[in-house]
Amino acid sequence: MYRKGEVSYQPLPLPDRLDVPDAQAAADAFLAHMRKRHSVRQFATTPVSASVIATCIATAGTAPSGANHQPWHFVAISNAAMKAAIRAGAEEEERAFYSGGAGDEWLAALEPIGTGAHKPHLTDAPWLIVIFAQRYGMTDDGTRYKNYYVPESVGIATGILITALHNAGLACLEHTPNPMKFLNELCARPAHEKPVMILPVGYPAENATVPAVAKRKKPLGQILSTFT
Repeated sequence: MYRKGEVSYQPLPLPDRLDVPDAQAAADAFLAHMRKRHSVRQFATTPVSASVIATCIATAGTAPSGANHQPWHFVAISNAAMKAAIRAGAEEEERAFYSGGAGDEWLAALEPIGTGAHKPHLTDAPWLIVIFAQRYGMTDDGTRYKNYYVPESVGIATGILITALHNAGLACLEHTPNPMKFLNELCARPAHEKPVMILPVGYPAENATVPAVAKRKKPLGQILSTFT
């Protein structure tokens, strides 16, 4: 975390060491756990406590980041009026997207996913988490400082957040209307923060479905190269 005037390196002994007697078994178990993660668009009305959401976001905050500047901010919303306003803004952008703004190739790629301009999950889900990337930071006295590797850092934190939500038994959907500038005003965030994603979060509905194509993952041989 950036602190004005602190520039010296002070090493600490590694504070935590994990004792994993069987690394392969642990890796296999976690893979099996993560294969049960699915993005859903149908959410149950079952409440989710604010403390669970806060803990998952705290977990995201453990992510590594460029120069440890932690260039992210998360806005968690359960307020019905705010969710409705976000849905209205998102659907306005999505109508332009699906009416031709995206281009034929992009729309064809999305067809197997079954998406459209109608986004009921934005009001059905008990929570929305809006993720902001901070283009630069500001100290308490208003001094501006540079953040580094912002997209990479926020991407890592977002992945950890999605994993933490899944680990808590929750489902989410990675939603990225374009553009998303309307979210700054709705979420009372400054102009130097860029909204990058909305995550509707909750328990999946009993009738929740996933696109068949979403279960087609690239085999390991296509995503891994090994040199020994």
